[in-house]
Amino acid sequence: MHTVKRAIIMAAGFGSRMQPVTLTTPKPLVKVNGMRMIDTVIQGLHHNGIQEIYIVAGYLKEQFYALETQYPGVKIIENPYYDTCNNISSLYVAREHLEDVMILDGDQIIYNDKILDPSFERSGYNCVWTDSQTDEWLMTVKDGVVTSCSRTGGTGGWQLYSISRWSVEDGRKLKQHLEIEFEQNKNRQIYWDDIAMFCYPGEYHLGIYPMKKDDIIEIDNLSELATLDSSYQQYMEAQ
Repeated sequence: MHTVKRAIIMAAGFGSRMQPVTLTTPKPLVKVNGMRMIDTVIQGLHHNGIQEIYIVAGYLKEQFYALETQYPGVKIIENPYYDTCNNISSLYVAREHLEDVMILDGDQIIYNDKILDPSFERSGYNCVWTDSQTDEWLMTVKDGVVTSCSRTGGTGGWQLYSISRWSVEDGRKLKQHLEIEFEQNKNRQIYWDDIAMFCYPGEYHLGIYPMKKDDIIEIDNLSELATLDSSYQQYMEAQ
């Protein structure tokens, strides 16, 4: 068994699908029913004994620095590439912290912090089984090991969520592969998840961490935000 010792929270994006709310507030700092999304992530990590937390910020990055004083153990890492590259750039700038790490997105709401348990058998992602059609990334698993992943979704598989754990060994490989793709191959328009899933699938033997759909919510757009929190309905009506 491995134990997560640190976490990286990805929080550099524009959140363009949630405009106009995100014109003045970065998406992870948007409040949903009175609480900022990123607070549910940080507090969930703390409840699981994970104190060493790196937040990768880019868009409206100045607003994140207050978190360093609000939460012990939080450190901001600035991503200077956030406006020209995909999120591979965010993990690239945090690549010195990839051993025994949990990587999460900051723009999700954690309802059950048990899904952030620091113990894990093998590197891999939190997933929810789905029988219905989805266009999210969908993984096939055999004997506890991921055998394939579909970018376009499908039916009857494990839907990938933005929480993953990486052992020391796999974290070192991830760092090396990030440097190859970002520095040498200039492959900067991919998701960082592409590294293990599609760029070097033969070098990782990933597992999954099963959870329930209502353990977590990923808010993708303004409509979903307004559905969860009626105070944002005014923005929908203005469209």
